Amino acid sequence: TKFIKSNKSSNKDFKNRLITSESPKSPISEAYRTLRTSILYSSKNKNSIIVSSPGPGEGKTTTVCNLAITYANLGKKTLLIDGDLRKPIIHKIFGLEKEIGLTRYLVDDCDLNEIIQSTEVNNLNVITCGIVPPNPSELLNSNEMKNLIKKLNTTFDIILIDSPPIIAVTDAIVLSKIVDNFILVCRS
Repeated sequence: TKFIKSNKSSNKDFKNRLITSESPKSPISEAYRTLRTSILYSSKNKNSIIVSSPGPGEGKTTTVCNLAITYANLGKKTLLIDGDLRKPIIHKIFGLEKEIGLTRYLVDDCDLNEIIQSTEVNNLNVITCGIVPPNPSELLNSNEMKNLIKKLNTTFDIILIDSPPIIAVTDAIVLSKIVDNFILVCRS
């Protein structure tokens, strides 16, 4: 079994496996493709999705990462945003720079192209969280965030946003107002 390792941190193996990339013919990969197909057929002309869970450790980040890969593999220009400004890990999963991310754009008003990072997966780009702020809910509820999603909708075929658990904090609810779809991942 292979894991994606961060080249920026202490080289720890991550349990969030990108199975759709590592083992594309597995039944689990097929389940992610089935989820993607269900979303495609149920939401025409809607291309922004937030993924959350009731609590931590239920698989929301694993789901959003693998779902992003399935969209990219379909040839869709895909953007994955780490909207979990409290405990972000997408930068570790893909081995990307964390600080050049969402919070930098929302606070410093930098150029959008500065925060979009490419991955090893064709058609998949990522916006990492940036520096963890003291006021995540306020940043996610800002006009800058709303305008960012509108702007990204014109460039990308699909935008997937990872958010913190919905019961713990209000961030997912705040983000749900500015996206087209909401997926809740629950441990069975």
